[in-house]
Amino acid sequence: MLELRGISLRRGTKLLIDEAELRVHPGQKLGLVGANGCGKSSLLALLRHELGTDAGNVSIPAGWEVAHVAQHTPSGAREAIEFVIDGDRELRQLQAALAEAEQADDGLRQGELLGQLESVGAWDAESRAAQLMHGLGFAVGEERRPLDAWSGGWRMRLALAQALMCRSDLLLLDEPTNHLDLDAVIWLEGWLRAYSGTLILISHDRDVLDAVATTICHLDRLKLWTYSGGYSAFERQRAEQLSQQQAAFVRQQREVAHVRSFIDRFRAKATKARQAQSRLKALERLELIAPAHVDTPFRFSFRNAATQPNPLLRLEELAVGYDGVPILEDVNLSLHPDDRIALLGPNGAGKSTLIKAIAGEHAALKGNRVEAQGLRIGYFAQHQMDQLQPEASPLQHLVQIDPAASEQQLRDFLGGFGFSGDQATDPVAPFSGGEKARLALALIVYQRPNLLLLDEPTNHLDLDMRQALSEALQDYEGAVVLVSHDRHLLRITCDVLLLVDEGTLAPFDGDLDDYPRWISQRAAQRRQATSATAPRNTDAQGDDSQRHAAQSQALAAAGGIPSKKELRRHEAEQRARLQPLRRELKRLEQRLESLSAQAEELDQQLADPALYDADAKSRLLSLMNKKRQVDAELADVEQAWLTTGEALEQLQVPAS
Repeated sequence: MLELRGISLRRGTKLLIDEAELRVHPGQKLGLVGANGCGKSSLLALLRHELGTDAGNVSIPAGWEVAHVAQHTPSGAREAIEFVIDGDRELRQLQAALAEAEQADDGLRQGELLGQLESVGAWDAESRAAQLMHGLGFAVGEERRPLDAWSGGWRMRLALAQALMCRSDLLLLDEPTNHLDLDAVIWLEGWLRAYSGTLILISHDRDVLDAVATTICHLDRLKLWTYSGGYSAFERQRAEQLSQQQAAFVRQQREVAHVRSFIDRFRAKATKARQAQSRLKALERLELIAPAHVDTPFRFSFRNAATQPNPLLRLEELAVGYDGVPILEDVNLSLHPDDRIALLGPNGAGKSTLIKAIAGEHAALKGNRVEAQGLRIGYFAQHQMDQLQPEASPLQHLVQIDPAASEQQLRDFLGGFGFSGDQATDPVAPFSGGEKARLALALIVYQRPNLLLLDEPTNHLDLDMRQALSEALQDYEGAVVLVSHDRHLLRITCDVLLLVDEGTLAPFDGDLDDYPRWISQRAAQRRQATSATAPRNTDAQGDDSQRHAAQSQALAAAGGIPSKKELRRHEAEQRARLQPLRRELKRLEQRLESLSAQAEELDQQLADPALYDADAKSRLLSLMNKKRQVDAELADVEQAWLTTGEALEQLQVPAS
């Protein structure tokens, strides 16, 4: 096992870890959490042997293959898929050795190496790499584009794919979801659940941690504290610990009362819509998790806008795109105060472009964008962080917005975003990504918008700040349009789900828990469509020809040119080989129906207000645990269904 014994670690003069202990067993999936700057990334650097300990020992089993995402952004003219395959270091070493043997004309060595290449799956390496790329959002046909053809964010996805390509014993991932959209996050979540090695994962996405982690390690007060279960289990255990501390008790009760008021207010407005029920469940869950964040440094709220026109903004028959080519057409949308809208859809469908059009930063190809008088937009996107003035401090940024405010008022406001003391007057340039994101968000909040447009606002934000943002949005009186891969924030914040897909904007039929199922069904439909057009596809025809040629060669070896009777016999044998897969696919479909029914029944039970009374706590926890188990099994069965379907398609005998 991996073991840390009495380790201490400093970065400069700052002590990050002091005489800490940790044991990680083979196959364990450990989620590493803690406040920004506490030393999580430094701990991973220690495990990569990039840093040394100031005291103590680190023990990693001999022979373990360790994989991690490269810290630098890859570049160059190398084909993307070849870069991804580089992650399989053993494969590349064998290929290099084979090239040397061929150059030396060493036939014996070549035969030995070809056998080893067979054993490491060399012949399907490109297929494995392509599957990783497609799962992370790259389109079919883009695999051979050079690295330099991609933006920085896409190149980081390639670096992640390279790490996943490695057949590793230990996988170290530091915020792997930061550059991903929701579809890719859901895919990665499934991949990590199926990963058979040992995983140490730094993440601020509670849904990913709940789905993947079997243990949470909390880096807090210079020590490593472990908790069994996922992030929700950690929150409950930590909340119980904090509630036993008298100093935290009063503040905790204030927090619970505050959250309860959100629940009561929303329950009065809740409809029977499935997404509204999903939001209500999430709000009720806040009562359980809020105490775990009782010691957070972040406390802020949105100040009411001067006016609340109704509607705030209308889009009429809008078309948006680039170079005259529309990405979205016939968009009709009316935004009103208190609207809470989440935009779902695959990468590249146009979610960010639509938000830019709503903000007025992207000109429409046709249609109308109608603003109400008094509209004040607060638009958060990654480029807002780039527009911060490097040499100015957080305090100076606020003074530029409100010169009449007193310094103490501005300091009090910044303190709610974690900028207190000297940090309020330090220049922004050396700030971390999380600190810059917090400041950009603070500047938006201060200006009292009545329409918030948030495009991936949680990138770089830690769990405490995400929690503070979700709570602040509950009291916000304006409208919210949100794109995020953080499903917890979507559940807590939004009650209307709109789907951006295939050039249209339309209501999503279901709630957020249905979205992974929609992704799977959409992928299956596209595979079926591709399969249906296979005879017109040159590559598919080549595959079919190879299959027929293999059949003919086998028959010829048995004694001559195959007759029609012999071909029919071989096709019957092929059908017999397919039958177990068909039976398994049917079994998985039946299990999917059963689990979906169970999940829906549990949702209905968890929506019962009486379940949240104090005397029903044990039943509530039991139902929540059962729901997590059912959701986890549902995700696994869906993945198995997809895998079985793909295997069946690949083995189908072409029609004669």
